[in-house]
Amino acid sequence: MIKILQTVSLLAATVTTGLMAGLFAAFAYAVMPGLGRSHDRTFVEAMQKINVAIINGWFMFCFLGGLLFTIVALVLHLRSGQEVLPWIIAGFVLYAVMFVVTSAVNVPLNDQLAKAGHLGSVTDLAAVRQAFESRWVTWNIVRAVANIAAFAVLTWALVLHGRVTATATAAPGPGVGPGHGVSAAAPHLPGPPARYGDSPAF
Repeated sequence: MIKILQTVSLLAATVTTGLMAGLFAAFAYAVMPGLGRSHDRTFVEAMQKINVAIINGWFMFCFLGGLLFTIVALVLHLRSGQEVLPWIIAGFVLYAVMFVVTSAVNVPLNDQLAKAGHLGSVTDLAAVRQAFESRWVTWNIVRAVANIAAFAVLTWALVLHGRVTATATAAPGPGVGPGHGVSAAAPHLPGPPARYGDSPAF
């Protein structure tokens, strides 16, 4: 039962971490470079709408799930899973870096952008954009790299867990092996009783 729970929690941690890594990476190499080529009004409006739309159930499940599932996998591997445990710890630390950066930098910047108000009430869109864009983009790259690294080490942990589980399953149980069980050699059967005169000559 413990092996099943270890597998499920580690698989869930790897998948949710991978989904978050893909999200932040997409912002780093596609979304923000694209918006960077737009006018101030388009940039501010797009980021305000994205920051509202992204707070949904799927995002929160992956964002919080990556952290919680990794913690569960770590706890389940504390006693049985010494080969896998260091990689899970590394994945947790790297994901925690992403979590802290998001909570301490990117989210406050999102809130700051929201407080600028609707486009019609913003007097200086260029100043609003300047206070947001460069810092947000830089720290998004930082969290994307940390998240991708977390996904990589958790993937490797999952591979190692699979190898250990397969080895444990294939190992012979107690009492099986050389010297135990039924011999493969044919049993010795006694021949017919010897008759008088059939014995060899001396």
